[in-house]
Amino acid sequence: MARQGLCLPPHKPQSKADLQALIHRLGFVQMDSIRTVERAHHMVLFARNQNYRREHLRQLLEQDRHLFEHWTHDAALIPTEFYHHWRHRFALAEVHLRERWRKSRPTDSDGGRRIGFEDMMETVKRHVRQNGPTLARELKTKSSGQQKDANSWWQWHPSKTALEFLWRTGELSVSRREGFQKVYDLSARVIPKQVRQKAGQSKDGFIDWACNNALDRLAFATAGELAAYWGSVNAAEAKSWCAGNLGEDLIEVLVESADGSPAKPAFARPELLAETGNAAMPPGRLRVLSPFDPLVRDRKRLRRLFNFDYRIEIFVPEARRKYGYYVFPILEKDRMIGRIDMKARRDVETLHVTGLWHEPKVKPTRARSEGLIAELNRHAKFIGMKKVSYEPDYLKA
Repeated sequence: MARQGLCLPPHKPQSKADLQALIHRLGFVQMDSIRTVERAHHMVLFARNQNYRREHLRQLLEQDRHLFEHWTHDAALIPTEFYHHWRHRFALAEVHLRERWRKSRPTDSDGGRRIGFEDMMETVKRHVRQNGPTLARELKTKSSGQQKDANSWWQWHPSKTALEFLWRTGELSVSRREGFQKVYDLSARVIPKQVRQKAGQSKDGFIDWACNNALDRLAFATAGELAAYWGSVNAAEAKSWCAGNLGEDLIEVLVESADGSPAKPAFARPELLAETGNAAMPPGRLRVLSPFDPLVRDRKRLRRLFNFDYRIEIFVPEARRKYGYYVFPILEKDRMIGRIDMKARRDVETLHVTGLWHEPKVKPTRARSEGLIAELNRHAKFIGMKKVSYEPDYLKA
């Protein structure tokens, strides 16, 4: 929790530089399109500091260019100083996406002439070069000869596929978002020159960077957890890295489980054992977390360390949902105490709670209820709602 910024005072004033340092500490902040309450990246940052300002994040990304948007295990905001490490990812993405393209073979028609993969890439690059920042919808054209194919690459129109390919492989970057739609531009016009000119790494150098930096942010981890952190190395590569670095810089530890499962071997820095006794304690207040918060993103690790079995039920048919469509975990100090179903009803400026479930052995005391109400009021203010409404009767305090 300390490594993930959850032991910092959540009420402390936060400057733009402080926010930049926090994101560097996390390594990246995952993005997600769902805005039931607020988008994931804003909730992740707000959970760590109630004085977080969206405008600071926008400036870091769109003006200062201290952040860039790309993929880890999913779409994320990443410190721009890491950009040269992503050259390895760009190369892997090109191989993978070209193979997907070959299998689906999407084409468009232009006056009866079939437009191929390379032609479409050049057409899109030329448009962006000449016209500047570009939305996918600005390139979309109807194709009389194109048919939907269940195996096609996300069933996107070819120009959208080309934009994504060029972004994933590094030729384009996301300049900004409009309503959460990507605005693409040439990387040369988005990523600072001094960053772009920094050389990439060998494969072994990249694996070393990825595993070292994942471990620094997880404190202790299995090889699989190290591989999953950035989503850029595979489990075999991480396992080989761990085996090759055991010694002065890396030790094997046994981590007890909170869910009753057997203790699990993991890797850590030798100094971690001394640090645990001096680690800052997490704040006492209740906090509602995003489903994509770094603390809960790895569901297996979450269950093992916090005895909290969590899933998002978006894709579960309503009749089969155990909790709700998009349920948020509730953190109290270092304990997951429950989950809450809530939604911002922006038409009536209300944050509305439709469900609340405490974990077994967690009592819904008055103090906890008051703590949750205070947290919900903070969230309502943060997202611009004037009030909070509740369906659970006991929350009506």
